[in-house]
Amino acid sequence: MSTDTKTLPAASEIIIEHGIEVSVVMPCLNEAETLATCIEKAQKSLRELNVSGEIVIADNGSTDGSQEIARALGARVVDIPLKGYGNALMGGIAAAAGQYVIMGDADDSYEFSSLGPFIAKLREGYELVMGNRFLGGIKPGAMPPLHRYLGNPVLTFVGRLFFRSPVGDFHCGLRGFTKAAVARLDLRTTGMEFASEMVVKATLQKMRIAEVPTTLSPDGRSRPPHLRSWRDGWRHLRFLLLYSPRWLFLYPGFLLMIVGLLAALWLLPGPRVVGSVTFDVHTLLYAAMAVILGFQAIVFAMFTKVFAISEGLLPDDARLDRVMKVITLEVGLIVGLLLVVLGLAGSIYAVVFWDRGSFGALDPGKTLRIVIPAVTSLMLGCQILLSSFFLSILGLRRR
Repeated sequence: MSTDTKTLPAASEIIIEHGIEVSVVMPCLNEAETLATCIEKAQKSLRELNVSGEIVIADNGSTDGSQEIARALGARVVDIPLKGYGNALMGGIAAAAGQYVIMGDADDSYEFSSLGPFIAKLREGYELVMGNRFLGGIKPGAMPPLHRYLGNPVLTFVGRLFFRSPVGDFHCGLRGFTKAAVARLDLRTTGMEFASEMVVKATLQKMRIAEVPTTLSPDGRSRPPHLRSWRDGWRHLRFLLLYSPRWLFLYPGFLLMIVGLLAALWLLPGPRVVGSVTFDVHTLLYAAMAVILGFQAIVFAMFTKVFAISEGLLPDDARLDRVMKVITLEVGLIVGLLLVVLGLAGSIYAVVFWDRGSFGALDPGKTLRIVIPAVTSLMLGCQILLSSFFLSILGLRRR
């Protein structure tokens, strides 16, 4: 539900840096057709709300005179030489003088004339205020069906699932935030995935997040948009996966290990017949592979998490700290050595079993039930030994 402008707290109650409370930042790349309309709408909204504000145009190398249009209307133009949506916004946000920043595309698809709900939520203490186009309304022709019914809902669902985010429209380009909060996020991505990074990091850092309905109108430009559906959709999905080691590595790894281990235990006593199908040592070999791959995925999850925290890409995780106190280098070495010893013992037993047959031909159905578990144990033991040392190196840097 949108907030009435009459309920806005008085601007005098807000500490305003440099005399400017709100900076409206618009990334711009050849937006001469619609830029003036967006600037005038934002200026009118700030005047009606009696808010001290400014319009910042983060120009990414326009060649159609967008800069002159913006300056003629009293907007401040910041030249951003590095290409990319994220680069333009980071440059514009850094140059903003306001305590609060509201960002939105300069294609006349967003309601710059209705900034009141965003400012109201920011004054209430929220650090990120997202617009929600699905709550506010999407006008006919404003969003392609592929984006409306597949791209945005799926990517938002993935973001909410992976990060437990309260945001219902991950990719709404109209959003407000405090400049101090965004500085703490240390945003890195330079392309269209910048929008997802902001929401993900704000969620992980447990910032106060709110949503307000906003309306999406058809793009006012005559040229095609800069967005490329499949390419940019994949970039957003890739970002969500890379920022969630649990879903990318840990959960699939546990699933593989459990399925592989259960299948191996089921097949170790002997062949199993299900209907007209017989499962034997060949299936046991694949089960062993699942166990090894699953373990590798789990180890990758730990490597990724520790590295991302040490590099400041992810916030500290109390659960990981507790795990790291239990899974020390010494514990890893002991477990790894035990598995190596078990694997060697199994291998020796296989040789003895071969000796009983005078080193002649063997029944694969019997020998492989000894060899496969022995080799699996050896591989897991060696992986644990090596992984323990590497994890300890990452941990040294993290501490």
